[in-house]
Order: sequence, then structure tokens, then C-alpha cells
Amino acid sequence: MNLYEKIINKQEKISLLGLGYVGMPIAVAFAKKVNVIGFDLNKEKIELYKSGKDPTKEVGDEVISNTTVDFTSDDTRLRESKFHIVAVPTPVKEDRTPDLSPIESASRLLGKNLTRGSIVVFESTVYPGVTEDVCVPILEEESGYKCGVDFKVGYSPERINPGDKIHRLENIIKIVAGIDEETLDIIAKVYELVVEAGVHRAESIKVAEAAKVIENSQRDINIAFMNELSIIFNKMGIDTKAVLEAAGTKWNFLSFSPGLVGGHCIGVDPYYLTYKAEQLGYHSQIILSGRKINDDMGKYVAENTVKKMIRANKPINGGKVAILGVTFKENCPDVRNTKVIDIIKELEEYGLDVMVVDPVADRDNLWNEYRINPYTIEEIKGIDAVIFAVAHDEFKNIKLEIIKNMFTKVNNSYLEIMQEIAAASEEITNFSGENEGVLIDIRGLFDRKEAEELGFIYWRL
Repeated sequence: MNLYEKIINKQEKISLLGLGYVGMPIAVAFAKKVNVIGFDLNKEKIELYKSGKDPTKEVGDEVISNTTVDFTSDDTRLRESKFHIVAVPTPVKEDRTPDLSPIESASRLLGKNLTRGSIVVFESTVYPGVTEDVCVPILEEESGYKCGVDFKVGYSPERINPGDKIHRLENIIKIVAGIDEETLDIIAKVYELVVEAGVHRAESIKVAEAAKVIENSQRDINIAFMNELSIIFNKMGIDTKAVLEAAGTKWNFLSFSPGLVGGHCIGVDPYYLTYKAEQLGYHSQIILSGRKINDDMGKYVAENTVKKMIRANKPINGGKVAILGVTFKENCPDVRNTKVIDIIKELEEYGLDVMVVDPVADRDNLWNEYRINPYTIEEIKGIDAVIFAVAHDEFKNIKLEIIKNMFTKVNNSYLEIMQEIAAASEEITNFSGENEGVLIDIRGLFDRKEAEELGFIYWRL
């Protein structure tokens, strides 16, 4: 009986190291089929999971309450498992070189608790060679075992899209790779327990690592092209969204749009690939050029906000700007590496007072990472400009009339504003000159013509 058969017969367990936006949904999915140990060093997070709370909002409190995952922060419990999945973040340092410390630490901790006959599968995004050249030596050193003899390794890059309720673990084809054919077969069969879309067996671990890192690099480059087009078309006085809608009528036109590119994947992964290329003597041209464009978009948005405020005769030093949305993407509480922070920092350098509204963002992480306490939308009053930075569902239904009232100095409640609008006639009136508002619509949530008819000075990517 091999390890796969022991797992499905519940004679052996699967462990998940790292219970964040990636690891936790994987643990929950496997727990529907087999015995699972969910490990994370963060004791507070473990206690939340045990109490039935899902801080990631990826599967929801009800699912967490009913899952059979055995949540723990005790690393010695890993000795109870023989199939380990490592799903820890792989960020970049300030100099934009790979920060492998999380995956190295996880390998060190796992190595201390590794038992003979185990299989270790890494899911973290890395450049080709990290699994075998970095992680394996650590596992061997800490365990005293020999890879390929006493334990085996594999790689299966995560493809979970945080906040996406359509593309889930179960319906996305999973890439799997193993150190040898026997290991690959076991890894593939284990993942097939939960991945309904099936698996793709890569010919080597390095191939699987490379496949993952180019997926996000490709998307990064495509968005960079859209951002560059937006810069060009804004100089021409052409609406980029209108251009893309027209071009999109062609059957083979790729559907991408300009925007802020942050988070722990697309905004990070290209640097892993270019770092390895540099080690081999090749300096990236396309990938790094795209990265530079995307890294500069926060500053670009801030500069255009200031320009529009000057046009509207709004004060800059001491002026008030509301930013709606601070997470790295819509409908996701994750604020790691969000490019909205670049906008905030740039505006503050101009002397502007920035008020952040985000009902989705993890408030604790927002404070710990950036020292930001968000406002509620009802508290936004007397502003000079508003930036819709993230397209949360909560923001998509906000009417322009509501936004208009954010610019008034009267301290009405949100309910009073709604009552005033309901009682008003259908005829739209413009702002007076002193109340003319600046609306920066990064994600293109509003109709340009309608916004301008209401008196907004309107700008979008």
C-alpha cells in the first residue's frame, strides 16, 4: 500500500503549512476527503479558525465552522503527517530581489519534524531551482534524511485567485511535479481528490516552477501595456476605456484594462524570474520595463489627481482627498503590497489630508502594515477630491449623487443624504463653482458623460 492509498484510507494525514489565502482553502478542500492538519505559526489566526472565523473571507465562517481540519500552531503535530503541502508567501525585499526567508523557515521547521517516507510538496511561487537547490538541502540538514531515499519532494504551484468566487481550487487545472515518476504519480492522485478540473503532470519540478512564475509575468506585461496606452491616450485627450471597448470588438483582441498592479503575486513574481535571469547573465528587457510602468502607476494617479484639483481651484496643501478602496484587488481583504498605498504616500507629500474608506480590508493588517485607520463612507464630508481605487461590490452601487454630497460641508448622515435624493426631482443640477468636485475613477466604475453633467471634473486611467 503506497502513501496515496494510506491517505485515502485515513491511515496517514495531509498537513498544510501556512494557512493564509492559499493554504487555508486547500486545507478545507482536502478535509472533505481525508484527515488534515492545518498548521500556522500565527496563534491568533489559529484561534480564529478554531472559533469558526475566516479572516481571509475565502471560504466563509460557516465553512470554517464545519470543517474537520485540525488547526494547530504546534509544529510537532506535523510528525503525524507524511504528505506535507507548504503554502507560505514568497515576497520581495525592498531592493526587489526575492525574499526566500519564509519558505526557508518553513523548510527548516518541517525538516525538524519530518518522518521517513514523507512527501513534501511546495506551492509557493519561486524561480526555477528553489525547491531542489534551496529547500531540499534545508530539509536534509534539519531532518538528517536523504532526499530521494528517505523522503521525496514535489511542486504544485498555487493558482488560487483571492476574492474570486468563480475560479476556485476545484475548477482550475493543477500543475503537479515530482522528483521521480513514483512521487509524481502519488502527488497527482492526491490532488485529483479535490481538483475536479484535473491535473497537468509537468515533466520536472523546474518546469512547474517556471510555468507558475511566467503566468503572472505574462499578465503583468499585458496590464503594463494597457497602462502605457492609458498614459498616451490621456495626453491625446482620448478616453482609454472607449478605445478598449472599440478594439475589443475584434475576435482576437486580448481583454485587459489599465490599473494598479499590486498584491503578493502579479506585482512580485516577475522579480523572481528576472532575478534568476540576472544570475545567469541575462538582463530582462520586456519584463522589467513592464514592471517599472506598473510600479509607477500610483504616483501617476496621484499627480493627475493634484492637476485636476488645481484646475478645480481646490486647495492642495491641507486639501482633503477620500480614497475608496485600499486592498490590492476587489472583494478581497488582503492589503499586502497594495499599490493604493503609493497613491496615499504621494498625495501626503503634496500636503493633502487623505481619508481611506474600505469596508472589505482587514482592519488589523491595515493598521499593522500601514498605520491606517479607515473611515466609514458616512464620515466622508467636505472633501476636495475622491478617488475610487478598488472596485469592491460595495462601491459599484454608489450613485454619483451620493458622491456629490461628499463634497458638501454639511454633516448630514448617509440616511439623510439618501432621503434628500429620493425627495429631489429627477432633474440633475450641477455643482456651483466652489463645490465643483474632482472624481478620479481608476477602475472606470462610472459613466464619464453623466459625471461631467453633474459638474465633476472627471478623470480615469
